Parts: sequence; structure tokens; C-alpha cells
Amino acid sequence: MTKLKVEKLTKIYGKNESKALELMSAGKSKEEVLELTGSTIGVNQASFEVNEGEIFVIMGLSGSGKSSLVRMLNRLVEPSSGDIYIDGVNITDMKPKALRDVRRKKISMVFQNFALFPHRTILENTEYGLEVQGVTPNERRAKAEQALENAGLIAYKDQYPDQLSGGMQQRVGLARALANDPDILLMDEAFSALDPLIRRDMQDELLEMQKTMNKTIIFITHDLNESLRLGSRIAIMKDGEVVQIGTGEEILSNPANEYVTRFVEDIDRTKVYTAEHIMEEPTAVTQSMEKPSVALQMMEDEGMSNILVVDDQQQLVGYVTHEEVEKLHDNDHETISSAIQSDVPEVSSGILIDDLFDVIHESETPVAVTDKDGKIEGVIVRSNVIGAMTSDYDTNDTNNGKESDNNE
Repeated sequence: MTKLKVEKLTKIYGKNESKALELMSAGKSKEEVLELTGSTIGVNQASFEVNEGEIFVIMGLSGSGKSSLVRMLNRLVEPSSGDIYIDGVNITDMKPKALRDVRRKKISMVFQNFALFPHRTILENTEYGLEVQGVTPNERRAKAEQALENAGLIAYKDQYPDQLSGGMQQRVGLARALANDPDILLMDEAFSALDPLIRRDMQDELLEMQKTMNKTIIFITHDLNESLRLGSRIAIMKDGEVVQIGTGEEILSNPANEYVTRFVEDIDRTKVYTAEHIMEEPTAVTQSMEKPSVALQMMEDEGMSNILVVDDQQQLVGYVTHEEVEKLHDNDHETISSAIQSDVPEVSSGILIDDLFDVIHESETPVAVTDKDGKIEGVIVRSNVIGAMTSDYDTNDTNNGKESDNNE
């Protein structure tokens, strides 16, 4: 369900707004508009939709227009043209009183610089938005305390901002925004001023909180790794324009233009791609009641030193090695069942490649990718995990080879 919709949203900074809009409509570039009018295009006809409960990241370098764009979403910056719909209602046409109600009840904002009142306690800062709304003292205190509890800050409620670390102050800002219980949360470079480790912790906390609060979040950042970690989808901006929207995987796999290609070329792909992208279809599997001679032939045909064993429902049972099956064959065993080893590493298709390194490093066999019922969906070999670290790795080309006999 669409929560927020933006259509051709534009912002011109300067006195000749009308003339600048005319030149834009005629196809003039940002540089040409500036030269002819002295006005700057902050945002150029941005259009996108954000779904309910989604973390939608808007990113770009300094001057790309991302902060102007997010501030237009609650009309802290007035659009020059275009429309903004929240729950199907166009807020660009709203009168001041109706707009204030939207800001108080529908949408909250978390800033980069925390914006806490130094003379108010942590609890009083968290209550502030509710106080402006006219909520009674008892009710706003209860809601503020709950928000601080969720942020892990209730023990600090009587302290002042300068008594807290930067990371804790930012959590207060987040708690204050959430105390209003908004439908939409705007976060403008909210973690950019924090140290790297604290920033990582805040990202973790936001993702954890999102599991329960399920807010619609528009998150602004210039950090591509942060956007890939947080975003359900990402919009990349350049010179005021939205040049591509997609999931992290879509943007990495199919960059829209040369700018996006350069933008993502140094990204750590192991933190974006999952097991699903690098798994191979098993070239051969066998069953526990198979004859040793048949299992041996299958392994020799495929150049494998071991083979996965499944049951009648294609659920993983384990694996057997060529050496052990050969012994069974030499001793006239009827089946391979007594040679089955069950210590095959199993992962789900959604696990990040970054989390596979330790698993694959310690495994003598390919790693099995299984579904929730234990059925094999694919296998992962070490070479594909290593290959996924390179920028030219093709995740669509993992099924062209066979899984190696020794996981190399």
C-alpha cells in the first residue's frame, strides 16, 4: 500500500523561479538555468512512491538535492512545483492549520545535529512534540517514557543532553520523533555526525526497532554502505534529479547510467548479495538406499569426491565420500546408508554472502542451501563466495559450472 507519493516535485532557489521553471520545461540544464536566471535547481521533477512500512533511502553526494527533497515532504521547504500525497491527500494544497496537523500527527523528523533543548531534561525533550500538540502532562509523560524505554534510555530521563554521548543524544532525538507515534519518519543524515562504531550501533537499533514499530521511513544519507544496509529500496540523486530507484541488488546489478556505475563500483557486494545469488544447482545428488556402484559412477562422471544425499522428499540427509563408498562397494554392501555423514553446513537462501565466509572456510563439502522444510535449493562452493567480492562478478552465471569435488 502506497503511503507517500511524490509527483514531479521541483525546488528552485532564487528570485527568478518562474523563468527557471520555464527553462527547465524547455530542457535546459541546471548550469544553463543558473547562467540565464541566477537561480539554482535544488530538486528537478522528482517522482517516486514509498510503501507503508518501508525504509526508503534517498542518497547522493553533497549538493545532489537530497536534503531539499526530504524537507519538502513536510513542507519545511516549500516546493516550486509538483505534488506530495500522504495517504492519497495532497499536502501541497493544504492551508497552514491543516499542515500543522499533518506535521503533528502524521510525520516526524530526526535531524543530523540532534536539535535537543539543552535546558530540558531527556524526558522533557522527548515530551516536547506532545506538549506542542496539547497532550495532557500525564499522557505525554507516559508516552515519552515508553519511547525512551524502547530506545534503552529510560534510566537517563532526568539527565540533560550534555551529560549524554553523541550516540545517546541521537537516540533521544529518535525517541522524541517516535513518541508522537507518526506514520512517517523523516531522517535527514541522522547518523552522519556519529563515530563509525556508534553509527553502526544506531543502524542496528533502527533495524531492530523497525521490526516492531513498522513505520514508513525516508532516510537520507550520502553513505552507500549505509543505504544498502538500511534501505528496502534506494533512490540515487545527482544534480537535483532522481537518476535511479531500486533495491540494492537491482542498483548493483543494473546501474542506470555511468554515474551510478561509478558510484557503486567500490561497494562491498558481500553485504548486499545473498546465498541465492551465488548458489549453484547441484550437479548430482543421491539417496540413502542407493547402491554403492551407482553412487561411485555418479561421482566419477561429475568429477566429485563427495555427493549429497537426500530422501524421497528431496530433504537433505547428509553426504558420502568417494573413499567411503568405495569401501562399501569392495565389501559388497547393498546400500550407501552406513557411510552417510550428516555434518553438511546448511544455510537459507537469504543469508548475506558476508556471513558465509566462516561457514565455507570450515567446510570440506559444498554448503547446502535449504528451504524451511529442509529441501535442497542449491549448493555453494568456495570459489563463488570469493568471486562475489569482485565488482565484475556475474551472479547470473553461477550455474554454468559444476560444484568442485573439494569445495575449492
